[in-house]
Amino acid sequence: MLGAIWSLLNPVVFLAVFTFVAKVLGAAVDDYPVFLLSGLLSWNLFSVSLSTGAQSVVANANLVKKVYFPREILPLATVGVALVDFVLQSMVYLAFLIVIRYGFVLGSIWLYPLAFVALSLLTVAVTFWVSSMNVRYRDLQHLIGLALLVWFWLTPIVYAAGKTHEKIVTGHRLGSLFWRIYLLNPTAWIVFGFQRALYHSPDANAVLAPFTTAQLGVGLCVVIVILLALLYATWRIFFGLSGDFAEEL
Repeated sequence: MLGAIWSLLNPVVFLAVFTFVAKVLGAAVDDYPVFLLSGLLSWNLFSVSLSTGAQSVVANANLVKKVYFPREILPLATVGVALVDFVLQSMVYLAFLIVIRYGFVLGSIWLYPLAFVALSLLTVAVTFWVSSMNVRYRDLQHLIGLALLVWFWLTPIVYAAGKTHEKIVTGHRLGSLFWRIYLLNPTAWIVFGFQRALYHSPDANAVLAPFTTAQLGVGLCVVIVILLALLYATWRIFFGLSGDFAEEL
C-alpha cells in the first residue's frame, strides 16, 4: 500500500539506529548522516540483491521447468529491482544534501560513477554465483544472511576508515599486514569511493580512508578490471549449471 516508501524505510531505520549508537559511544563524526548514507545506500543495493537473488531460480521453479528462456534473467531481475530502490533512495539522499546545503566537491565527485560501476559489477557477479549454487545446495540461502552480517562489519560504513587505519597500523606490530588484508575486501574500495565523492566535512581527512582522490581512482579502476574477470567467471559457472536447473528443481 505504501509503494516506493517501503524502499526508503531501510536506510531511515539504519540511519536512526547507528546515529544513536554513534552518539552514545562518542564515536560520531561531523555530519554523520551524510557520512553514513554515502556508504549505506551502496551496501543496501548489494545486500538486497544477494538476499533475493540467491532464491531467484528456486522461487521460479515452475517457470524454469516449463519454459525455456535465458536463465540469467532471473538473478538480473532481482538486481534490477534493487537498482530501482537504489535510485529512489539516492534521490532522497540528494534532496537531503540540497536541503542542508551540503554541496559537492567537483574534484572528487567523479569517483561516484567509478564506484557505482564497481558496485554493479560486484553485485551481478556474486548474485550469479549464489543463485546458481543455491539450486544444488539449498542451505546456502541460510548462510547468506550470516555472511552479509560479517561482510557488513568488515566494510567501513558505520565507522571511519581513517580512524580504523590508524588503530590497526599503530596498535599492532603486524598492523600493516592486517591493513593490506583488510583492503582485499572489494566493498571497502567501493565505499571508499562513494564516501570520498560525497563527504567533505572538516574532519574528512581523519575520517575517510588514507588515500588521495587520484589513488582511489586508480584503486577503483583496478577493482573494476578484477570484477570484470570475476563477472565472466561467475557467469560461466551460472551458464554451465543452468542446463541442470530443471532437473535439480
